[in-house]
Amino acid sequence: MTDVLEGLSTVSVATLSAQLRQRGLNNVSIDGVYPARAGARFAGRARTLRYLPHREDLFAERGGGFNAQKQVIESLGDGEVLVMEARGERGSGTIGDILAKRAEVRGAAAIVTDGGLRDAAVVADLGIPVFHAGPHPAVLGRRHVPWDIDVPVACGGAAVLPGDWIVGDDDGVLVIPPALVREVVEAAVEQERQERFIAEQVAAGAGIEGLYPLGPAWRSRYEDWLTTEK
Repeated sequence: MTDVLEGLSTVSVATLSAQLRQRGLNNVSIDGVYPARAGARFAGRARTLRYLPHREDLFAERGGGFNAQKQVIESLGDGEVLVMEARGERGSGTIGDILAKRAEVRGAAAIVTDGGLRDAAVVADLGIPVFHAGPHPAVLGRRHVPWDIDVPVACGGAAVLPGDWIVGDDDGVLVIPPALVREVVEAAVEQERQERFIAEQVAAGAGIEGLYPLGPAWRSRYEDWLTTEK
């Protein structure tokens, strides 16, 4: 899957979204999350963490000590993306600087949460991309109970299963089913190749009718252009 990861790292989330839509997948964006650091991008396989709404007896049972949040952080591997289901609750942090740093040290590719982020300025300076729903100073126990890991979750309105491919950049975060990822990547690479050609023609003064999207009249010129690109 090295070639898949390389492909995902070179094409934009917007292009991948278009290719998923062509295959009937419209509900694969993790909505309402934003990068702690502009310009961050990532791709990797999902690990998951689910929070329940805070309840005092449940938090007393499972909220402290080496809880599910800390367990999943401590088990992250190279290139994995931690996706947290926090129900879109922004009224407390779901990750902060120390645990985010630990995920970075363990080689994780990114963290995505539809909940709040603590220590936002510090996290923005870390090497690991963190996408979140908004900053908040409170610890997670104000709103959440860390409950279980590596289960299907709902994050930002999207279903995420462990092992799904997760990609993100300034345009947002997408979930790509493993069975489709190679097909989608190959098509996305070709789409962006065509769009480079189209952009060159537009910059040179060409109109967009029949050019964008690429129509039959421009196809042979595109084929000729490809020979100069290789």
